[in-house]
Amino acid sequence: MSVGLDIGSKSIKIVELSPEGGGFKLLGSGVLGYSGATPDNFLEESDILPLSDAIRKLHKEARISSKDITISLPEPQVFTRLIKLPSLSDQEIASAVKWEAEQYIPIPLAEAVVQHQILERRESGPVPEVLVLLVAAPRVLVEKYVKVVEGAGLNVVAVETEMIPLARSLAPEGRVVLLVDFGARSTDIAVAKNAQVAFSRSIPTAGEAFSRAVSQVLSIPYQQAEEYKRVYGLSPSQLEGKIRVAIEPVFRVVADEIKKAIHFYQSDEKGEAPSSVILSGGTAGMPEAISSLTKILGVEVLMGNPFSKVTADAESLKSLIPYAPLYAIAVGLAQKGL
Repeated sequence: MSVGLDIGSKSIKIVELSPEGGGFKLLGSGVLGYSGATPDNFLEESDILPLSDAIRKLHKEARISSKDITISLPEPQVFTRLIKLPSLSDQEIASAVKWEAEQYIPIPLAEAVVQHQILERRESGPVPEVLVLLVAAPRVLVEKYVKVVEGAGLNVVAVETEMIPLARSLAPEGRVVLLVDFGARSTDIAVAKNAQVAFSRSIPTAGEAFSRAVSQVLSIPYQQAEEYKRVYGLSPSQLEGKIRVAIEPVFRVVADEIKKAIHFYQSDEKGEAPSSVILSGGTAGMPEAISSLTKILGVEVLMGNPFSKVTADAESLKSLIPYAPLYAIAVGLAQKGL
């Protein structure tokens, strides 16, 4: 069995899986709304205890049996880069990555936790090369997350950036797709090839920005704007399309960044165009988000289902499906190592 814990800026998600056949069996899951400080933004020691208590409560209420946890780090706080190296052995690549990391990481290596993943070996081209995904996170950030989880009486056994488990749970094998995770404070974008992240970026425009736009344009309280966004979204017919009019300019900012990401991957990385866009995250379920994005991008846009390879009793799955976009990262973390 394996447990994934996703600490978001507005909610905490937990999932426990065990291997079953070619897929996974759901042993437990839960989500808890949380409005306090999280490891990527808290500064005070006093902020740690409430978050640890919330995680402990969720672990108990979701009836999670294992105390060994895999966690994710927020994409805006980490550095991800695709690098190309000569055709080297795995051991030689590990050594080379240490030297290459200094060029790409904007913090001293002594203050960073650096990992790498070999994505592809290209032996047939004019110059054989290896594509390697380089990931680095501030050591202080990792230590904060570990401290919070240990404060809940749990053990951190692995740490990943958010888009890696997202690709694991949502991206199909043998295809190139674009993943878009709509969070509260950031929208994270990644190109996934063969269910592995090949390129990623994060923009600070997401669910909260949509709600602020509705609040300002309609001159209504933020909480009411949040509800209007959730219920009416980009629908042109609801409330005379007023919510759509408020959200659309901000939504187009996100759509333009998605276009830029696709263009960069195709031009700079010489990658093939994604065959579809797969959405996740709390704001992904906003009415007409899929149809609007399909129209703007001119490519198939789908809602991701992290439970597609997961078996569970019918009642559990029925209750989970409406919340599926929220669980993608937690499911991917729980799949690690199974």
